[in-house]
Amino acid sequence: MRLHRIALPFALMMPAMLVPTLAPLPALAAPFADPAMIDNAVAAFTGQPIGVPGGAAQPVDRRLRLAACQAPLALGWYGAAQNSVLVTCPDMGGWRVFVPVKEARRDAPAAIAVARGEGVTVTVAGVGFSVSQPGEALDAGAVGAWIRVRMGAKADPLRARVVRPGLVELPVD
Repeated sequence: MRLHRIALPFALMMPAMLVPTLAPLPALAAPFADPAMIDNAVAAFTGQPIGVPGGAAQPVDRRLRLAACQAPLALGWYGAAQNSVLVTCPDMGGWRVFVPVKEARRDAPAAIAVARGEGVTVTVAGVGFSVSQPGEALDAGAVGAWIRVRMGAKADPLRARVVRPGLVELPVD
């Protein structure tokens, strides 16, 4: 006990240069991966926010205790139907999480972008060129659908993909 009473006043009388100072400790890495970081990575990968068709069906479970990942996360589609995203930590002994993707409702019909008999612009585009001509839609279709179009009264019908209302494109092979 007596030694402690003497040591403290002695240390206070020493010049400041001889008293070791405590340097701030470097910030320690988080022991667990942040689930919000995984949610953001999945949203960036799919291009859709959580809960929207094509995006994550729900946020990553906050109860998960995944080791912090030092390397950037690796993301890719899982399954032929692309109904989930595989998120992987590429570190040695890393982890992987499967994030389900919300599917679009199959029973809801797609909005018709081009009606049968409607005048459309038919475009053929390639590297360094684009050609457009007026035509007539012989079928109705939603964006992304393939329809028949005619580019003149006596012309044979061609198959084109609907880009947006009033615009279809021919494939260039």
